[in-house]
Amino acid sequence: MSKVAIVLLSYNSKPLVEQFLPKIIATTPATGEYEIVVVDNASIDNTYEFVEQNFPAVRLIQLAVNKGFTNGYVASLSQIEAEYYVLISSDIEVAPNWLEPVIALMDSDKNIAACMPKVKYFHQRNEFEYAGAGGGFIDFLGYPFCRGRIVKDVEIDNGQYDDVHEVFWATGATMFLRADLYHKAGGLDNDFYAHMEEIDLCWRLKNMGYKIMVCPQATIYHMGGYIINYGSPAKVFRNHRNNLIMLTKNLPFGQLLYKLPIRFFLDWLVFLKMTVDGEAKAAFGVIKAHFEFFWFLPQWLASRRKAQLLVSDTPNTYGIYPKSIVVQYFLRGKKKFSDLNWP
Repeated sequence: MSKVAIVLLSYNSKPLVEQFLPKIIATTPATGEYEIVVVDNASIDNTYEFVEQNFPAVRLIQLAVNKGFTNGYVASLSQIEAEYYVLISSDIEVAPNWLEPVIALMDSDKNIAACMPKVKYFHQRNEFEYAGAGGGFIDFLGYPFCRGRIVKDVEIDNGQYDDVHEVFWATGATMFLRADLYHKAGGLDNDFYAHMEEIDLCWRLKNMGYKIMVCPQATIYHMGGYIINYGSPAKVFRNHRNNLIMLTKNLPFGQLLYKLPIRFFLDWLVFLKMTVDGEAKAAFGVIKAHFEFFWFLPQWLASRRKAQLLVSDTPNTYGIYPKSIVVQYFLRGKKKFSDLNWP
């Protein structure tokens, strides 16, 4: 068993593998403690053959059928033995020293279940990147935001979030996980297919009493939107549907009863705004999300029963903003994390 397994998931992204895999190899310590695994999620662009011919030291796992981003990891991680998993997307460029600080931090505290590096934008390298930035949080209604990104406003990285900090969720773009706790928590949920699956997993780990951290001494650069573009109908659908599933699974029952109706109301406001703004095609992703949420509600409730069995007597609720980030952003004009004066 290796100490660290770096698991790169690829679906028809051979150009990215060609560009970024060599950098992962070059920055990975050449010891028996580290293993690099490329998971080919039923690609048809010869990714598997390319890696096999050019990087013989890299372990390959090939999946016969693409059942989504989450299943790519669900199907492959059961075949990998390690103390830590590092789940890394194919559209990530790693910076030097991106591994060791995070592993050292997790080694120092067994209560850390997951951790993330600082996430910056590949195309504008002085900016944080939307999907993770300087660490993830949610508000009391389940809307995610980050140190360095609220709604669509992304900050310039001036070192303002360079402290090691506890957060609520770690980005799925490059996520460090304690392997035994990953499996104990039930792993990534295939119902999500893609988007917000990492927040759901982190929430379960938090409900078990563990911590999620960000280690800004490590940096990666994320392209973002390579498979599903930001703002596309597919992303709008999955973000809204998956967020409702996540709330259903993880909220205490008393909170679920009143927070879900508020979320449905706010989703309809989003639908109306997107329609008025000329984004009608994407807006119908919200309608589709609600339809599918109710159609498969028995399935989500079954997932809730399993998730609630994991909740400890002392769940870790750190990182849940007690106010509405929507109100703070749109009505009070707070565009930066530091404007919140929290936590």
